[in-house]
Amino acid sequence: MSHYARYPSLNDVPVVISGGASGIGAALVRNFAEQGARVGFVDIDAPAGTALASDLGAAGHRVHFIACDLTDTTAYQAAIADLAAVHGDALVLVNNAAHDQRHDWAKVTPQDWDDRMAVNLKHAFFAIQAVAPGMIKARRGAIINTGSISWMIRTPSLPVYETAKAAVHGLTRAMAGELGSSGIRVNSLIPGAVITERQLKLWLDEESMRGILANQALPQHVYPDDVARMALFLAAEDSAKITGQHFLVDAGWAHG
Repeated sequence: MSHYARYPSLNDVPVVISGGASGIGAALVRNFAEQGARVGFVDIDAPAGTALASDLGAAGHRVHFIACDLTDTTAYQAAIADLAAVHGDALVLVNNAAHDQRHDWAKVTPQDWDDRMAVNLKHAFFAIQAVAPGMIKARRGAIINTGSISWMIRTPSLPVYETAKAAVHGLTRAMAGELGSSGIRVNSLIPGAVITERQLKLWLDEESMRGILANQALPQHVYPDDVARMALFLAAEDSAKITGQHFLVDAGWAHG
């Protein structure tokens, strides 16, 4: 039996998650499904998304996957509508999808800038636009925008990504104000150095792993499930009076 919290208010609730096929996203999908939520998720990685949905479905969870390139705003909003047709209008939205490809600021082109903003910021706004009418009708809802500590700690070779992630704070504050009168809460979830398969494959080695622990107040690594558990709290009625805020899950690295 898990010793982590169970949230009755998430049972049977329609949830939409972007970038849910792997890493933090897959942990979000799994954790919400295990709370009894009706989970719909999108990802550009069709094989991984299909496999995750199949595994969770076989375990008795209600999970629906749609392969989608969310930088195509029209296609993404259509996918959200399709998920609503399956599970009902979303009452929880987790804007998780992002891409932390390293880049040299001196070589960034206007197209590079637009592409990175599309995958790291733009889709979050238009997902909110797509789900908000259903939440307004229900007079409740929770929106969670995923940020990053990268801009707080000045991670090198990520200037456009960091700009987008810093903007998540502004988006959260703005939309909390726009939607609060309808009972909709909007918060930011800020992961630290989360140990995922992608990070281990591309960026992390023994030396960098030691460096992470040296910078954190808690000398334990942060994993996707650690981030997902904060998302559960922010989506549940336990956080009913919390909006317009940002929450760091970084083992005490950044200053916030």
